[in-house]
Amino acid sequence: MGYEWLALAAAFLWGISSLISVTPARHLGSFAYSRWRMACVSIMLSVLALITGGWATISSDIWWPMAISGLIGIFIGDTALFGCMNRIGPRRSGLLYSCHAVFSALLGIWLFSETLQGLRLLGAILVFSGVLVAVFFRQSGATHQWEETKGSLGIAIALGLTAALCQSLGGVIAKPVLTEHVDPIAASAIRMIAAFLAHGTLVMLQVRVAQPVNPMNWRIFGMVVVNGFLAMAVGMTLIMYALKWGEVGTVALLSSTTPVMVLPLIWLFTKIRPAPSAWIGAALAVAGTGLIVSS
Repeated sequence: MGYEWLALAAAFLWGISSLISVTPARHLGSFAYSRWRMACVSIMLSVLALITGGWATISSDIWWPMAISGLIGIFIGDTALFGCMNRIGPRRSGLLYSCHAVFSALLGIWLFSETLQGLRLLGAILVFSGVLVAVFFRQSGATHQWEETKGSLGIAIALGLTAALCQSLGGVIAKPVLTEHVDPIAASAIRMIAAFLAHGTLVMLQVRVAQPVNPMNWRIFGMVVVNGFLAMAVGMTLIMYALKWGEVGTVALLSSTTPVMVLPLIWLFTKIRPAPSAWIGAALAVAGTGLIVSS
């Protein structure tokens, strides 16, 4: 299997995992769901790094930058993403999250003196245009509860953009470490463990927002485990191998097709065809991301 197919497989798994997240995230609440998911994935990645010998590549000076990356990109970013998903569903939250490509480009301008012009500027415009089309234009007729807006749309948009920004910041912090022959799986385990410990601290302090909305049960726990396994243990491993054998820009482009892949999945799950605006918005967002990462 070529690296192109590995990246596409990861995007497909991320699409499936986003749909699996809806029920447990709304049952437990965004904070409790993130905490349980991070606990499961921390164990999975730690064991995998132990089996592959990845922990041997970790030195003391790597822990802090990866931990900070995890606190920003996972603790804040993932929690904000699930909070957004609870309000506007997996499709629109996923499209808002795709703005991380634009934020990464802006961070590159600020931190690495890169430029945003030509195709990269066009790509940024397309991403934001696609998000606006998909978020603000609603279909007429029958709609599924995943397409309903629960609470303030403005808060949902702010949470989605926060998640995208945190993803970009977490990647920027982790990138210099990953270039030093550090095992990506062990590094990801550190990020996940740091995020889980932060969530655990909130629970110990009895912060109200960190408490579960409903108690955990075996059905919800099974969804959490499956989601973590598909999205992180398998999906991220496929991406690591794709990056090992392929070009970064191509892998990023192919793995960013999740917003498009999730549309037929939503159609299959809900039996309701997404509105034309959903297809147009997803296509614009992916096309814009492609221009950004490939130019």
